[in-house]
Amino acid sequence: MERSYNPLETEKISKLLYKFSVPAIIGMTVNALYNIVDRMFIGNSPDLGANGLAAITICFPAMIVMMSIGILLGQGGATMFSINLGKSDKKKADKILGNTTTLMLILSFTILIIGELFLDRLLVLFGASTSILPLSRDYMRIIFIGSPFLILGMGTNHFLRASGRPKLAMVTMFLGAGINIILDPIFIFLLRMGMTGAALATIISQLFSMSWGLYNFIRKDSEHLITFKNMKLESNITKNVFILGMPGFLLQLANSVLLLTLNSSLLKYGGDIAVSAMGIVNSVQTLLILPIVGVNQGLQPIVSFNYGAKKIDRVKEAVKLGIITATIISILGFILSHAIPDLLVAMFNRDEKLLEFGTYAMKIWFLCIPLAGFQIVAANFFQAIGKAKKAMFLTLTRQIIFLIPAIIAFSRIWKLNGILFAAPFADFLSALITLIFFLKFIKGFDEANYTV
Repeated sequence: MERSYNPLETEKISKLLYKFSVPAIIGMTVNALYNIVDRMFIGNSPDLGANGLAAITICFPAMIVMMSIGILLGQGGATMFSINLGKSDKKKADKILGNTTTLMLILSFTILIIGELFLDRLLVLFGASTSILPLSRDYMRIIFIGSPFLILGMGTNHFLRASGRPKLAMVTMFLGAGINIILDPIFIFLLRMGMTGAALATIISQLFSMSWGLYNFIRKDSEHLITFKNMKLESNITKNVFILGMPGFLLQLANSVLLLTLNSSLLKYGGDIAVSAMGIVNSVQTLLILPIVGVNQGLQPIVSFNYGAKKIDRVKEAVKLGIITATIISILGFILSHAIPDLLVAMFNRDEKLLEFGTYAMKIWFLCIPLAGFQIVAANFFQAIGKAKKAMFLTLTRQIIFLIPAIIAFSRIWKLNGILFAAPFADFLSALITLIFFLKFIKGFDEANYTV
């Protein structure tokens, strides 16, 4: 078969990383505004305030489960898609796109049904107190209805980047987040719809993002089409989508378990104010980490395509540049979070107690955030080249292996301070283990041990 060369295989790596990562960084940051803007408007609403913040913080683990499905199928499918494009096998790539779309439809409606049937039980499990439960229920019953919009929107966005259209992927995210920002104040303040209004603004905006993303794969002039023929599930493709998407999925699922554990511990040792404050800290952390995730997402098609094309030197160059870029971003995040923590917390709520604890918590929680850039990119490098087991282990070191046990153990000894210092402890150890795995692999990584 005659090879048709793709810019991913020939263009300068630094130019490619800029071309793919900048739209992904902007898009991911904008996408984070769905939940963060909800928190800002809810926290500053006279009807909701700190209780509303606590309620949406309780809902976040459930939302992460939904996002984790989008990441499972989006990352898994897009990685296979990119590797097969690197092999010049467009037919197989399109089959992967169709199969992944079917999986997104099946799992998103499954989540919708389970969420609506067991709503109150889930919210209590996630740590909702008696005073917070009604507000959490108002928000989450609407969010579950939007499960297909969120999952299909996230999944198709991964494929837009993998098909060489990072700017279009960014515009799709901008579209949804922009609509959310416009609708939030209308529904929350003008129409006084409270938590229900915030949730409606979110799912309407996600509907627009999903529709635009899907449209770009069903247009007749699209290079890669979703067709009914390709949507018929094939066991081998389904298995590999799940395997390659599992590290990102488990990482998000671990975040949900982490927030469940964190919220329960905070409620026990600090009450609703501590839950609200850490909800703000987590929102700020999301804003600081998502640019790194954007670099990682921009890096994935570059690494996967060149790995499929056996361009090992380009793979090494790309991951090195990705790690440097992500580390710079994480250091800047550390500086920002320690220079103006009070201003960052005040964006969400100006309650004196919440502001005091939130500022203190942010400084401790982010002590080792400069290591996050390396850990995220190096761990996900293994996923981009199809080494799912290594990627799975490394992505879970922080949340599952170190942070959750540390929160449980440290809180019993040092109470609230123990909860806060668990984060830098986990950040340091997970980065150290990732460094050992990464250096050992890269040292012997060449065409002689190439497998895909």
